[in-house]
Amino acid sequence: MMDATLSDTLLAMILVAIAIVYASVGQAGATGYIAVMAIAGLSADVIKPTALALNIVVALIGTIRFAAAGLLTWRTCYPFAILGVPFSFLGGALNLPGILYMPVVGLLLLLAAWQMIRPMRAASLPETALADPPFIPALAAGGIIGFISGVTGIGGGIFIAPLIISLAWATTRQAAAISANFNLLNSAAALTGAWATLPGLPPLLPVWMLAAAIGGLIGSWLAVKHLPPAMLRMILFALLTVAGLRMLWAWLQMTWGAG
Repeated sequence: MMDATLSDTLLAMILVAIAIVYASVGQAGATGYIAVMAIAGLSADVIKPTALALNIVVALIGTIRFAAAGLLTWRTCYPFAILGVPFSFLGGALNLPGILYMPVVGLLLLLAAWQMIRPMRAASLPETALADPPFIPALAAGGIIGFISGVTGIGGGIFIAPLIISLAWATTRQAAAISANFNLLNSAAALTGAWATLPGLPPLLPVWMLAAAIGGLIGSWLAVKHLPPAMLRMILFALLTVAGLRMLWAWLQMTWGAG
């Protein structure tokens, strides 16, 4: 019993740390939660809804914090949500085999990471207020990324943020704010879509949600005022790289196992 208690406590502490790091760049932490829950031995059909539930908690905190700081407006958010929410709902209702989407998503994550550190591009990233994201491209991006986020159980902000930054649609902090809101809406939609096929949520979910909330409060506080934009981009680069490599490694293991 002691071992189980210690294990549960350690997992909760890890979730706090994950939420802090991800929330510091406007993310909710789904890729991190998925990785640690897989290591902890949870089944795939439990990991997906649990990651989405934790995403909602952290993304809600981030959205409130960014909105209070004046970094989030209706115009910067709703174009991504119009198609992002319904397509995330549809994706959440699907359970595609990992061998189909893992390599694609892994490569997309690595491509997004590369965008964060391209020397010439990074040097030219403006950090002043820009025009609002163009409506039609934002609409399309929201739909595509929303569907991917629903299928994988990832909120989608980890794709939206580098896209917005690389196309100079917003400053780094504004991109983090948009990302937090996108994560919130899409995670809620995806969890709703997955609800009908849920096998049941783990009994420790309330404890994990509290851990994620603590991390989200600390991380979003850092994001709004205390981390310089260059550091925000480097943290996002590290998260994207680790998440992309993890998905590709999982795909390779699955492929080798099938062979």
